[in-house]
Amino acid sequence: MSTDVLRLRAPRHRVSRKAITLWTLHAVIGWLVLLVPQGVLLLLVDQPWPWQLPVAVATLALGTAHTAVMPRWRYRVHRWESTPEAVYTLSGWLNQEWRIAPVSRIQTVDTKRGPLQQMLGLSTVTVTTASAAGPVHIEGLDHDEAVRLAEELTSTTQATPGDAT
Repeated sequence: MSTDVLRLRAPRHRVSRKAITLWTLHAVIGWLVLLVPQGVLLLLVDQPWPWQLPVAVATLALGTAHTAVMPRWRYRVHRWESTPEAVYTLSGWLNQEWRIAPVSRIQTVDTKRGPLQQMLGLSTVTVTTASAAGPVHIEGLDHDEAVRLAEELTSTTQATPGDAT
């Protein structure tokens, strides 16, 4: 395998459009964890401190902006591709990460589905390699696509010589 084959490049495939809904739900849940206690304090305290209302309004504004922007931005960035030589990923939104996992270095391939992913028919494929950078995650795949990818990578890995170290 030559190094020019594994050059850093943008992967071909986008994740499922349903990933936008998944990331939106994650953001809403995260911001509600901050907003609900602030709202409860504002309603239950007879004399709220003068900073409580501005903090709650700022939290609501930041949460709304984050929830409106982040999922669509992530969708435009997130890409993946699997070839007989490597798995390529591009992920993130503010901090973007490009990864290449050579097939000869793959140790395990896993899929996982949380409750929201199950509800939306999505899965995450995790490719664990002999790398200090940690595993490669491909989040937001349609479940059938994730199963197909995991099976394909497992077959390719078993047919590739090397000790994955």
